[in-house]
Amino acid sequence: MSHKKAASSSTPGKARLAKIIEQNIHTIVSTRRTAANQRTFEERLADAITAFSGRMYFVYFHIVWFGVWLLINMGYLGVQPFDPYPFGLLTMIVSLEAIFLATFVLISQNRLSAEADRRADLDLQIGLLTEYELTRVLKMLDAIQDKMGIENDTDEELIDLERDVHPEDVLEEMDEIQRRLNKLKK
Repeated sequence: MSHKKAASSSTPGKARLAKIIEQNIHTIVSTRRTAANQRTFEERLADAITAFSGRMYFVYFHIVWFGVWLLINMGYLGVQPFDPYPFGLLTMIVSLEAIFLATFVLISQNRLSAEADRRADLDLQIGLLTEYELTRVLKMLDAIQDKMGIENDTDEELIDLERDVHPEDVLEEMDEIQRRLNKLKK
């Protein structure tokens, strides 16, 4: 109990996290920082443009821009119209902007998708390793029970959990269930 008090008193007002959690947080932050630093100039530019265009300031800018453009070219501001109705120049500029903006967003999304795929691969690897380790631990506990002469219940669920899991078998079963569900929907 005194150990808990000492740990919590070192960070007043905040619950102290386990060291492994803090280490994992630092690893995640470091990994993200490394990925951000490894971006090319083009990726940084695409991310900056995507970040700007994803804010309300971008919308406000366009509202003002289109409003002024329309007022000028409809003759309301006393300036000689340079793009009369149906505003062909404005249409072309906005179309070009949309093409480039969509391209920048796709560049950013492709990079983020690649990072997400990498994290998913890591999650899968850790999940597979954890599954393997837990299966081994269950088998070792079973062996320890046998060695110590402790009665070992032959619980079907426990026997199932002690079996080695092959990811390709799980994927095959998932596909089969999905095929059956798709047939039922038809």
